[in-house]
Amino acid sequence: MISDRKLSHLEICRDRNVGSRGKPTHLADVELIHCAMPELNIDDVKLSANLFGKSLRAPVLISAMTGGHPATKKVNENLAKAADELGLGICIGSQRAAIEDSRMEDSFRIVREVSDKLLVIGNIGAAQLLDDNAVNIAERSLAMVDADALAVHLNPLQELVQPEGDTRYKGILKNLKKIVKSLKKPVMVKETGCGISREVARSLASTSIAAIDISGVGGTSWAAVEHYNAQLRGDKFKSEVADTMWDWGIPTAMAVCEVASLGCGIPIIASGGINNGLDMAKCIALGASYVGVARPILLQAFESHIAVSSKLERMVHELIISTLLTGCKSVEELQRVPKVIGGDLLNWVNQRGLAVVKGA
Repeated sequence: MISDRKLSHLEICRDRNVGSRGKPTHLADVELIHCAMPELNIDDVKLSANLFGKSLRAPVLISAMTGGHPATKKVNENLAKAADELGLGICIGSQRAAIEDSRMEDSFRIVREVSDKLLVIGNIGAAQLLDDNAVNIAERSLAMVDADALAVHLNPLQELVQPEGDTRYKGILKNLKKIVKSLKKPVMVKETGCGISREVARSLASTSIAAIDISGVGGTSWAAVEHYNAQLRGDKFKSEVADTMWDWGIPTAMAVCEVASLGCGIPIIASGGINNGLDMAKCIALGASYVGVARPILLQAFESHIAVSSKLERMVHELIISTLLTGCKSVEELQRVPKVIGGDLLNWVNQRGLAVVKGA
């Protein structure tokens, strides 16, 4: 059942409009200050980064999308080949289906088979942390793909509106601490399209996790995905509830500011509606260290790894251009660049009392 649901989710994301309906990322509320005389050549811009012991050509990850069904193997292969060619990283989809049915492991393992140099991040759900064998599940997930790190995804909204979704969350923080302490590989935490608040980030910081992926509103809505999933299953009640909650959560720009304002030193990965290199630059200027891209390359992933590479290469080039046009030559400089925020983002920052780094 889980395997079939994974394929259904992927097909819904491919074929339906599951983006935010009325709540954008609010990255449009961020203006980077144009530098008309950058005193730089484009070759001077070096955006190389390091994450979980692996070098990246640019601070860009392919965010978690799929796996767990035989039909998803080729999609993951295309994503991994593109990431490897461009020197980027990849976080695979939830491995729960393969943990429960070893026949599904191949759909994930293909990612590591592409390259032993590729940054690969494994993925389990927060609900699995409540299992008595949580440490074993985490270790199996890492071993399955020889992962460099493990992501624990938080998706309470999706589970609450999903037919037969998990509704137990008590004890997750305690067990997350146990997992972080027990594993020999780094552990990061990621949301799934609803954003992470300052309060949650503060709690996560107490667990010694290695990174936070804020995954804000503005990209794929998993309530929307479950709305269509429930329709396919004839569950009118859950379909209507999911429709109500379609745009629930914290927009991407706000979520980056929420976590960055803590100054806790945990690297921030910004994802959720990242559609181009300028979006990436704005997220980094707000305090992120890395950015993640998912649905904008999903159609290409069904086509070929060349199509994925082409789309991602364009986005990375746009990030390089945006960096140069602010007079910067590195991620670290871009994080401190002067910027102006306005609109609803400014209102959010003021009402929440967030300390946004304003740059030089």
